[in-house]
Amino acid sequence: MATDPNTVSAEAPPAPADIKIENTRKKKGLSKEENRDRLSSQHLQVKRSWENPGVYAWGSNSGRVVAPDSDEQVIKTPRRIPFFDGVLLRDIKLDRNFGAAIDESGDLLQWGTGFSTNVRAPTPTLTGKNLKSLAISRDRIIALSSNGKVYSVSAAKEDQEKGPKISESSWLPFLSFNSTVSYRRIEPKNLGWSEKVKSIASGAEHLLILTAAGRVFTAASSSEEFPARGQLGIPGLVWTTRPEGSYDQPHEVVTLRGFDITAVAAGDFHSLVLDKEGRVFAFGDNSSGQLGFEPSKESNYVDAPALLPLQKLYEGSNLVPKVKQIFAGGNNSFFSIDAATVARPGDDTKPALLGRVIADTWASGQGILGTLGNGRWTHVQGVPAKVKALSGLFEYDEEKNSIIPIRLKSLSVGSTHAAAVMDNVTHVQAGTSGHTDSENDTNWGADIVWWGGNEYYQIGNGRRNNMNLPGYIAPLDSVAETTRTGKRKEEHRFQITPRHNVDVKGRKVSVEQRVECGRMVSCVYSGI
Repeated sequence: MATDPNTVSAEAPPAPADIKIENTRKKKGLSKEENRDRLSSQHLQVKRSWENPGVYAWGSNSGRVVAPDSDEQVIKTPRRIPFFDGVLLRDIKLDRNFGAAIDESGDLLQWGTGFSTNVRAPTPTLTGKNLKSLAISRDRIIALSSNGKVYSVSAAKEDQEKGPKISESSWLPFLSFNSTVSYRRIEPKNLGWSEKVKSIASGAEHLLILTAAGRVFTAASSSEEFPARGQLGIPGLVWTTRPEGSYDQPHEVVTLRGFDITAVAAGDFHSLVLDKEGRVFAFGDNSSGQLGFEPSKESNYVDAPALLPLQKLYEGSNLVPKVKQIFAGGNNSFFSIDAATVARPGDDTKPALLGRVIADTWASGQGILGTLGNGRWTHVQGVPAKVKALSGLFEYDEEKNSIIPIRLKSLSVGSTHAAAVMDNVTHVQAGTSGHTDSENDTNWGADIVWWGGNEYYQIGNGRRNNMNLPGYIAPLDSVAETTRTGKRKEEHRFQITPRHNVDVKGRKVSVEQRVECGRMVSCVYSGI
């Protein structure tokens, strides 16, 4: 029946809203700290990370890496590795077949079937070198010591035992001995008097070496294949044209001389470098657009550093971009950019907005499994796509009394999945002073989101579907707690604990939780 437009009729008033007031979570007779635990899941997560440091791992367990004591093929949700209970680590890197970690003393630990099918627990291998960081290739572990020395160790225990041993000097005069395991030294030539290696990054076959002077060297990092997709950044360098000497000798990327390089990142077969001015150079495999520009029909790779025109991403706007961080893994690259608002001729930008910084994240490369994080399933993404879930975010900072951008703190990229830790305001001072002694004052950590390939449950949400948008996972201890109590806890997201000085086994230590995405595996660990 048609309604006469000239007829006015009153609508029935809406039903009153059914308002339910949540019961207080506080409980009489409990201490302030106990009530904080009841008030906030985030507070309890922070507290547990301090009281029970260790490693949580999940994903493919075909190589007994994420659960060395189990024969399960996959670990669907975060699970502690008992060996690391109460252990602080300097670094950790995981492949689906082997794992490597540096303990608090700077010694290398290895495990997994790729290390030995007969060893079920992490085992010390390269010791006494004061190691500080790791990178892994297809079959080797590259370790950087605190004094800038670079070591290359086989992932396999048998190779370490049967390979040649290096003669090492003793602290006693005129006394030397052979190393307990076989390893190789990676030594860039012609370094300056005080110049030493600052950081390293490795793909499946190649190694990037950054020195304190801002120079970049590259080398082969695998015993199985010599890099042949341009990822060394040396035009024409392949196995048949390599110079005399060891196959893994470093080569300076002379094209980058004169640029003060501050960071390097490596995917499986491609390389990224960032200089002090925010310029990014890329080289290597570009079959999926991972270098940040469209693949060429003539060749799938670029063997010399190419400057990326990332300023074009903001063309036509009143924003001036500067790349702050680079990340790479698998067939993907990510760029963290600060874009400052400026006045352009003829625009009407409010003076109060001038100088305001917008923090954005951009991604390129393979996206068919969702690894771009932009909500699309894309085979090839050459021109970087904005990851909207990680871009243009702001929050109010009470201490600064102003609105600030939420930047990326870190981003770990595995072979097909990734995890981003946000640099949001955190609070870990609850109950430490009169100002924070209220039972309502609780701690909270940094937001962390996950996305990408999930065939082996490596995202950690207990499901197997791939994710093309960043999402949260449950707290690390949620499954264990549900199993223990038989009750399903309230749904809260996992937040990662920022650096703080805490008591660990009776001593004050600066500790933070860190995330590591590997080849079909993930972990969160307590790092120093």
